Amino acid sequence: MSGHSKFANIKHKKEKNDAAKGKIFTVIGREIAVAVKEGGPDPANNSKLRDVIAKAKANNMPNDTIDRGIKKAAGDANSVNYETITYEGYGPSGVAIIVDTLTDNKNRTAANVRNAFTKGGGNVGTTGCVSYMFDKKGQIIIDKEECETDADELMMLALDAGAEDFSEEEDSYEVLTDPDDFSKVREALEAAGIPMAQADVTMIPQTWVELSDEEDIKKINRILDMLDEDDDVQATYHNWEE
Repeated sequence: MSGHSKFANIKHKKEKNDAAKGKIFTVIGREIAVAVKEGGPDPANNSKLRDVIAKAKANNMPNDTIDRGIKKAAGDANSVNYETITYEGYGPSGVAIIVDTLTDNKNRTAANVRNAFTKGGGNVGTTGCVSYMFDKKGQIIIDKEECETDADELMMLALDAGAEDFSEEEDSYEVLTDPDDFSKVREALEAAGIPMAQADVTMIPQTWVELSDEEDIKKINRILDMLDEDDDVQATYHNWEE
């Protein structure tokens, strides 16, 4: 039951997020708006909204900000016109990159994404050009320092709830699920009081690319930083072994 835990990565991202809370709160705010429009404002009857709320809490979003976002979206449902668009492409040395966006202006978003790839010596490809190299999975990361539950007990809890895989790394546990079972497994762990460092449906690379050239590393970081700073970008996935 081994997996490729990216907990160090997540901690690094979290620190960046903490330094740029405005961006992550904008991203989650849009997800709340879309979830409310699709399934209504009551989390009890809207599993997608429950998942977004869990994500918001994992990113230290205050409860009143979450509630405000739900009420605003509920009262303003017709004005939420975000469109989900996914871009795929290559960074330096063939690193595969997938970019999920949620936008109210697809021309602006397309130009910004293309610009990020170009500035980092990469290029945007056609739909499907790299996504076949990734598996779509529900992924839950648990920080060992925060979790008092024994590893075996945690594994049984996750597998009994419907998880596909459980792995233990040096500083974390990783739970993988089928995307359709993600909400059920996350809620079972939440009900058991398991603290989650990250819980999301994500794209997990089947293979990883190592970069040794300093210029390539500089370029891939440029692409990822520019995408990170774009409010239309919800998530970026890549197979660079950082």
